Parts: sequence; structure tokens; C-alpha cells
Amino acid sequence: MYNKTSARNSRSGSSWKRSRNNSRPAKRSFSGNSININRFISKANPNAIQKSFTPRYAFSDLEINEKLKQAIIKRGFKNPTPIQDLSIPHILAGRDVIGLANTGTGKTAAFLIPLLNKIMANRQEKALIVVPTRELAIQIQEEFVALARGLNIFSVVVVGGAEIRKQIINLRSHHNVIIGTPGRIKDLLNRKVIDLSRFANIVLDEADRMLDMGFVPDVRLFLSLIAPKRQVLLFSATFGSELEKLVKQFLINPERISVQTREVSKQIDQDIIRVTVKQEKIEVLHNLLIQTAFEKVLVFTRTKHGAEKLSKGLYARGFRSESIHGDKSHNKRQKALKMFKEDTINILVATDVAARGLDIPNVSHVINFDVPATFEDYIHRIGRTGRADQKGTALTFVN
Repeated sequence: MYNKTSARNSRSGSSWKRSRNNSRPAKRSFSGNSININRFISKANPNAIQKSFTPRYAFSDLEINEKLKQAIIKRGFKNPTPIQDLSIPHILAGRDVIGLANTGTGKTAAFLIPLLNKIMANRQEKALIVVPTRELAIQIQEEFVALARGLNIFSVVVVGGAEIRKQIINLRSHHNVIIGTPGRIKDLLNRKVIDLSRFANIVLDEADRMLDMGFVPDVRLFLSLIAPKRQVLLFSATFGSELEKLVKQFLINPERISVQTREVSKQIDQDIIRVTVKQEKIEVLHNLLIQTAFEKVLVFTRTKHGAEKLSKGLYARGFRSESIHGDKSHNKRQKALKMFKEDTINILVATDVAARGLDIPNVSHVINFDVPATFEDYIHRIGRTGRADQKGTALTFVN
């Protein structure tokens, strides 16, 4: 078993860069090791009294198309989550909306349901949904397909790493919605395949993450190119000065909604694993993973090279592991994610590409093999466990 140990600050880390396709690299100072590691230690308290949420309405009460109501019922939705309850009426009313909510609170349906209703009322309506990662784009596409089944409304996914020719062909077919990552959308704009002046609806999902990754110029470009009379929906876990600048420039009298809960779920047991200079970190990790409690484990590393090396090292030791990071092709990333979701593998080694927005069920443990760059990154990483009323465990390796 891992031992609890007293925490103390360690030396500051070095700087690092995160890059992306067809764009300037985003510089970011790595300061993870300067985080007070006492913040990585907290006992789970799933029995803590939490305020119960009573929605103001059921989905059946919404003033939306009856066919869409039936699609929502088939999807298994009955009552809205807080972010859905507070934002959907404003979106249906045509307001610009800023929604601040933690990952996993139902943001996707919060914007898809009113957008689908808008398209059903006017088949000429088009919407652009911009997200920071390929994985989140695919996840939103899956939710879109589930809600739009039988409604004759179609979407196209455009993400980097996938074959662009196939995406261009798909864009020539009938569609009302484009779901994509900034780099690939910009590439298609440069090729004159997409005309954003025809789009009167834009969603920026995980907006803070996009800005953190250096996509500020691209996001500004998209907002400047869409139709002048438009609706802008911005969803984010945090709201900083850069987002405020975008809001002031491009949104009109937006409705601001915040349903953020406490930083960390009370269902997550947090602790540290202290590693000495003489110890091999992979050996320490190995001794954890052989324990029966570690059923489905998400391991985070700081770099793409580190994720690949660790995954191969674990595989060589007989573990069912795979990796997911920015250097992997789109197909390989999707395959690894699918294998993890379906329990073909039980260990996924990832960079922060998997820390935000992804819905991965039944993750028993999150292990920070490398200390995250910021405490905010830590919060998003460990948020992959302890979901849907299940208890989770988050462990962080420290020197």
C-alpha cells in the first residue's frame, strides 16, 4: 500500500512548450513543482451533506419541437442539470451566454438542445462548435448524433491529425453543424472550403483551455468572420482576463451563468507518493498497479515523449497499457481512447490532452506521474475519477 507522508515544497521545475499544428507554439512556464503539495492530500468524504438541486423545469416543459423532446427522452434525459436548467432558456431566447461550469456537468447538451431546436425552426441555420482537442470534438459529435437521430440534421467533424481530404468531401455534403479544433478550422478557411459568413451561431467549448493552448488569434478570427447578427455561446471552467477581452469585443449583453461547484469532488481520496532520488519511478508505479484496487487507471505525464516512454515501459512489464498524446495520429488516439473506455486496456498514459472535457466512465485512479504545471491542471486531471457518485483516488508522485 502507498504510505501517507508529510508534505513539503520541492524545487521549482523547468520551462516547457506546448505546440500545435499550423500555428505558433504557445509558451508556458512549468511551475508544477512549486505547488504546495499539501494541496494534493485530502481524504474523500462522500457522505458530506451537499445541497440538492431542484431544476425549475423538466425537459418536457421546454418550448421546443416535439420531435426533439422525443429525442431527448430516448437519450434518457428527464431533468436538466444545473448548467442546462440555467442556460437553455436564455439560449432559446437568442441571448449570448457565458456558462461557467466544471467538466462533466452536462454543458454539451446545454448548447446542443437549443441549437438543434433553432435548426429545426429554420433549416438554413448553421452552427460552428469550436473545441480545444480532437477527443472532445469526437465526444460532442457522438452526443450530437444521439440527440439528432431521426431529425435529418447532420454535422461534420474537422480536426487535425485526420485526413483533410475526407473532411473536405464531408463538408460538401448537407450539414448544419461543424464541430472542430481551431487549427483544422483555420486550415479549411485558408483553403476556402468553409465560409463562416454563413454561420450565425458559434459555440466556444472549454474556452479557457483553448486560450491556454495559444488559440487566441484563431478564436478572434472565427468570431470576426461569422455573420454580424449572431449568437455566441461560451462555456468554460474558469474565466480570466483574456476571455473577458473576447467577451467585451464580440459578445452582446451576454447572460452570465455560473454553476461551478467546489474545486475537487468530495468523492476523491487524494494523496501523494514520495519518491526518493534512488528510486525508479516506474518501479514505484509498477508496485501500485499490481494491486487489485487499481482497476482502471489514468496516468498523467508532463510531456508527450514521457507518456509514450512510460506506456511502452508498462506494456513491457505485462500491463495492458496505451498512450494518448499530441504526437499520435488521430486514428491511434481514438483507438487508444476506445480501448480504455471499453476496458480492453486498463491503463491509459496521457498528457493533459485527456484532462479536460472527456467523459471516461469508471476510472478508479488518477496518478500524476509528473506534477502538473498548475493547480488548475491538477484539478482537471483528477476530475476524471470520482464521477457519477463513485469514489475515486488521485495520487501524485513527488520528490
